[in-house]
Amino acid sequence: MAVDRGQRRTWNDRITELLIVNFPFTPAVIVSGYWPFKGEFDPRFAMHAWRRQGARTALPCVVQTATALQFREWWPGMATRPGVYDLPIPEDGAVVKPDVVLMPPVGFDSLAYRLGYGGGYYDRTLAALSPVPLKIGVGFDASRMQTIRPQPHDVPMDFMVTQSGVYLPTPSGLTLAADANAVCDRLMRLRQAGAAS
Repeated sequence: MAVDRGQRRTWNDRITELLIVNFPFTPAVIVSGYWPFKGEFDPRFAMHAWRRQGARTALPCVVQTATALQFREWWPGMATRPGVYDLPIPEDGAVVKPDVVLMPPVGFDSLAYRLGYGGGYYDRTLAALSPVPLKIGVGFDASRMQTIRPQPHDVPMDFMVTQSGVYLPTPSGLTLAADANAVCDRLMRLRQAGAAS
């Protein structure tokens, strides 16, 4: 929240560009973003771009405390109502199962684990989904820390995207992807692993 608004906008534009270039989602893919809160990266511009490519977009909704999230289809201009933290919830969007989930961190570490606001909603949700969607953490470099001290229920991200680039989790820590081909290779490996399981 302390970051200058203009600086945050510049970082936001850079992350949006990285998402669109490196993750060109095909038609019918369902991407869950989120409504930004307290200075988080704003994914709505990337979501608009993916919708123009034919993808569907959704927002997470808290249905009940200490339960998994529900995902509802969302598009610009759709009627919403205030939910938890007064974040908009789509009123008429169908309940969907996302193929991709964008997640903002309060903090993230060198092994691609993220800290949220402590409700555990994403961890419970990811544990309940099968197949598990592609998990993309999106945030600013200022949120990076050495470790969040992950617990057994914590789920690492498949990618972490900041204004510096797209990071790939490796056993020795996050590694900056050399280019879009490196991201594509990891995406293909993740798809193959998902198909095998």
